[in-house]
Amino acid sequence: MAVSGALMSIVLVSAYLCFRSALSSQKLIDARQEALQQARVALSLMTADLRNACRLSKEFDFLGMNRSLGDIEADNLDFATHHYTPKKEREADFCEVSYFLEKERSTGIFVLWRRRDPTPDDEPLSGGRREEIARGVLGLRFEYYDGFEWFDEWGDPMGKRRGQTSVLTPSNLSGMPDAVRITLLMDASANKMIPAEAGSSHSSREPPLVFMSLARVLSRPAPLEGGGSPAPSAPGAGPGQPEFAPPTGGPG
Repeated sequence: MAVSGALMSIVLVSAYLCFRSALSSQKLIDARQEALQQARVALSLMTADLRNACRLSKEFDFLGMNRSLGDIEADNLDFATHHYTPKKEREADFCEVSYFLEKERSTGIFVLWRRRDPTPDDEPLSGGRREEIARGVLGLRFEYYDGFEWFDEWGDPMGKRRGQTSVLTPSNLSGMPDAVRITLLMDASANKMIPAEAGSSHSSREPPLVFMSLARVLSRPAPLEGGGSPAPSAPGAGPGQPEFAPPTGGPG
């Protein structure tokens, strides 16, 4: 009788552990699928806007700022695009666009936002409405290609180099980039409520899923007369076709 009871206990414990493992695996799969879907939507929106990018204002052509929030890479991007469908009278297809990360105070989760303003004014970096694009972002990086090399920033938002002229002036201080490379890190853990802060470490999280896309700026003006031959094509993408890299990271 005692032996039968012990065997039954072992069977029940084994069944419980298998069931718990199955639930954990299902939660991880669901979290990865959600991260994948959000990343695809976010990259699709950003590449579509960037392909139709145009000059933002008289002061700024195109602005890309390299910044971080704690230990999270959180670049900012501001530009204008013709990828917009007018929704009200007197609106055109011109729209100011911003992409940025913001930490949600109640949960500690980083959220990717897009700001759009189809009514041009004297403040091209503010106004309009913003919409949530993706949650659980663990990093956002933009890199800019001028036809010859890559830069971590583009434009001069603080006006520090305005009015300066030099043959050595970097080409990323004004004008439009030829292409923009986007790197998006998404949280693959089932529990996204763990604050992603410096000092807390990510040991309790799954490694992030890494997504990359290359967006050609198709409306970039042609080189001026006498400015030499056109810049070489950005690597890895045909005309109008952004490069989408499959996710990396996370346990196999």
